Amino acid sequence: DEVENVDLTLLLDDGVDLHSYQPSVEDIAKISTCDLFIYVGGESDEWVDKALENATNKDMKVINLLEVLGEKVKNEETVEGMEGEHEHEHEEEHEEEHEEEKDEHVWLSLKNASILCDKIASDLKALDSKNAEKYDKNLAEYKSSLSELDGEYASAVKNAKYNTLVFGDRFPFRYLVDDYNLKYYAAFVGCSAETEASFETIAFLAGKVDELSLPAICTIEGAKHEIAKTVKDNTKTKDQKIVTFDSMQSTTSQDIANGETYLSAMRGNLNSLKTALGE
Repeated sequence: DEVENVDLTLLLDDGVDLHSYQPSVEDIAKISTCDLFIYVGGESDEWVDKALENATNKDMKVINLLEVLGEKVKNEETVEGMEGEHEHEHEEEHEEEHEEEKDEHVWLSLKNASILCDKIASDLKALDSKNAEKYDKNLAEYKSSLSELDGEYASAVKNAKYNTLVFGDRFPFRYLVDDYNLKYYAAFVGCSAETEASFETIAFLAGKVDELSLPAICTIEGAKHEIAKTVKDNTKTKDQKIVTFDSMQSTTSQDIANGETYLSAMRGNLNSLKTALGE
């Protein structure tokens, strides 16, 4: 009810993927003078340190999502059949030298989201103490919604026929599957820039769909789902559904204006999960 007193900016407002986003001069200027700056904090945000060094508001509060979650942050993992896994097997001597990349997609866990909301509300109260009670009330209501949806996910998984997902795409959903003890196979890791999968990867994923008799092949948001379709074409029955999950990496300001919210996106993912697991 006091939205007119808030200037809220989504920097990635035109749908650019967060992995390839680079701030404009106008973006840097907005960051420089803001009261609260929230960012993920992974390799995709290496530009942030320099932007904050030049900030004119030295009292700015900064929330790095990975820092807030601490030990709950996972490293990216390469699972069996994934593009690049073959090379890793033959380069063991370099593994110790290679620093594992953090999996940035922490928001795709309702449990993580609840923790992050605590931190955001705390900083908002510090900045706007006269409205502290309102922030507390909103936080309690929002966390209740997160918890309720988390329970629906757990129930859906418990009642599902299958417990494995096959993604013919990047896989940014590790936090989600780990929350509910699901298994997965995918063409690429979550932050991969690759767009084409090898024959070996396609054949492996199609074989897993056949072996487990899975009803669906999964993909993430985007106009083309060629890899998922190719996996389907290489299965025995070729009758699986193509199910899309929203990783929220390309959400636009227009999506938000049209009513898209974190909760609506995660509810959509729940519906996709039910289809993929044959609930």
